[in-house]
Amino acid sequence: MKRAPVLVLLAFLLANGSSASPELSRFLQRAKEQFRLAAYDRALQTLGELEAESAKPGLERDRAVLEPVVAFYRGACLAALGRRAEALADFQRYLAVRPNSSLDPALYPKKVVVVFEEARKRAREGQREGESESDSFAAAYRESRRPEAEAGGALGEDWTAGPVGYLLTAEEKRDYEHLLDSIGRSEFVTAFWKSCDPSPETPENEFREEFEKRVAFADARLTQGETRGSLTDRGMVFLLLGPPTYVGRKPLTSGEDRNEDAALSLYRTSDVRIASVPGGSRSAQVARVEAVTGPGTRVNEAASNWREVWHYRRESLPAEVPYFQVDFEFLTKRGYGENILQRESSVVYTLEKARHVSRRGGNATNGRGGP
Repeated sequence: MKRAPVLVLLAFLLANGSSASPELSRFLQRAKEQFRLAAYDRALQTLGELEAESAKPGLERDRAVLEPVVAFYRGACLAALGRRAEALADFQRYLAVRPNSSLDPALYPKKVVVVFEEARKRAREGQREGESESDSFAAAYRESRRPEAEAGGALGEDWTAGPVGYLLTAEEKRDYEHLLDSIGRSEFVTAFWKSCDPSPETPENEFREEFEKRVAFADARLTQGETRGSLTDRGMVFLLLGPPTYVGRKPLTSGEDRNEDAALSLYRTSDVRIASVPGGSRSAQVARVEAVTGPGTRVNEAASNWREVWHYRRESLPAEVPYFQVDFEFLTKRGYGENILQRESSVVYTLEKARHVSRRGGNATNGRGGP
């Protein structure tokens, strides 16, 4: 059977679904034109705007029809930018809906065709980028147990600085920190967890048990140096959203770094300025500058620089989050930090919604999003 070209399928989808919203059509056409002009970053931004627009009430049918189209073009842009793991994920989302699609090599960049073909191969073999790592992560969490509660543990002023701080409002933190006696703190904590209990009629507090299980798992699995795992950026995301749908990790090269000059240099602008101050012979001045900016002064070692991406698909996100997928990117770079969360707008929005859901006991989720 001949596979239908992607362009034909996209035209069919567009003609049969998105015509109800001219605004969505304009976003899609703009993204396609930006892709054609190789403005891949701009196309990704436009696709993000399309997703946000399609999340508006009354556009449920359009959103469902457009989802594979958005996944395809997002994957194509990411592949063209060299972000293979993320591109594979989006192409697989597209192929889940249109498994017999193929690409015309004459119409797409070679990078896009190569990754798309790999996605087709993985789809046939039932594999997914990062699947084994993600599965082991999720499986280990499923098998983990909630730690036994410590009997008679005293509550100190620093309770709000612990993992529970992700759930507390600024006002609650102030109220707790103003309490001076252990009885008042104990009553505050009891009332707080009761407010999060999804089933107050039962003796168990399922939300608290799940949260404490996640804390223990994060502390055991995500610790960085002297920082307990639940207080790292990855720990925060894990506590609020649970295990990611899948994980990707790759060395970070200078060409992929958005802040290359500042983040991957071991010298500062002021160091160069000082080395350039006239003094001595011209060759001596050049030697000083070379000593500051020459070989060994930039950080490109794969062992020192990583990008780890936690991908959360819709079924793993709070229902209030309108995105098809949210990617949490953690950068590890010498001189920058270890597993530092990149706070894109979609990431900040998703975390805020997850906190809001958590305060309601995690009832408004599509699955694992929220304890």
